[in-house]
Amino acid sequence: MFFRNLTLFRFPTTLDLADLESHLAECALKPVGPLELSSRGFVPPMGQHGEALSHAIAPSTWITVGGEDKLLPGAVVNDLLQKKLAAIEDKEGRKPGGRTRKRLKDELVMELLPRAFVRPVRTDALLDGGLGVIAVDTSSRKSAEAVVSEVRRALGSFPALPLNAEVAPRAILTGWVAGDALPDGLSLGDECELRDPADTGAVVKVQRMELSGEEIAKHLEAGKQVTRLALVLDDHVSFVVGEDLVVRKFKLLDGAVDQLESSDREDVAAELDARFALMAGEFKRLFAVLEQAFKLSKAD
Repeated sequence: MFFRNLTLFRFPTTLDLADLESHLAECALKPVGPLELSSRGFVPPMGQHGEALSHAIAPSTWITVGGEDKLLPGAVVNDLLQKKLAAIEDKEGRKPGGRTRKRLKDELVMELLPRAFVRPVRTDALLDGGLGVIAVDTSSRKSAEAVVSEVRRALGSFPALPLNAEVAPRAILTGWVAGDALPDGLSLGDECELRDPADTGAVVKVQRMELSGEEIAKHLEAGKQVTRLALVLDDHVSFVVGEDLVVRKFKLLDGAVDQLESSDREDVAAELDARFALMAGEFKRLFAVLEQAFKLSKAD
């Protein structure tokens, strides 16, 4: 298990997470009901290889929000609705009004829900009590906030807020590509996105390209600014960070993963434990660099 994306929120390091497991148990996932569209709750991070709803390697804790979603395609509902409306029109000689259409659609949904297929979903998150950070494995702010809301529901109070940079991330990213010194351990990758400052300006996305080359320099001279940038940390982690401070394409490189391959573990739970420990450690190093580079504010 390695996260692919990191949407980050900060919370006070004074927050007491000692009874986290018991709080999560009170909000464990329940099967979606026959007349429900979806259900959310906490599930074991290790899946079938563990029953606990949290897995801690202090100060980091791995939690997972699971869910069940009913698959009810809109095309199916609309097709049946049109047939019902046509039948009413043939019988009564008039087109049903808006209220009738809504009532019939609601009735169809209630009729179809018990027979709909159920799709399981899960979203992992890492809680670092020492840093006061929760990293959710998604690039969607909406999905990440849904996970934070579930943690808040379990704990009763969880004052987690999106990252706040004291300097404009776009200015920092643009400076690095333009030749400003990068923080120790960081090096440029081969991908970036550049935008014209105007709202309707041009957007240029480049991949597998030398970012310090002449072509990129011309875009910078034309006034474009870097809004996403691929970076590498100590040959251990590659990632793309955006001006929204979401970390995408998070990947542990051979320099880090070699530590796993050199050990002999037949137990799947032990393997997952080792992978989480490795990822948590690399995330801590990465966050320290981002915190300093972007002057990230701490939570009160």
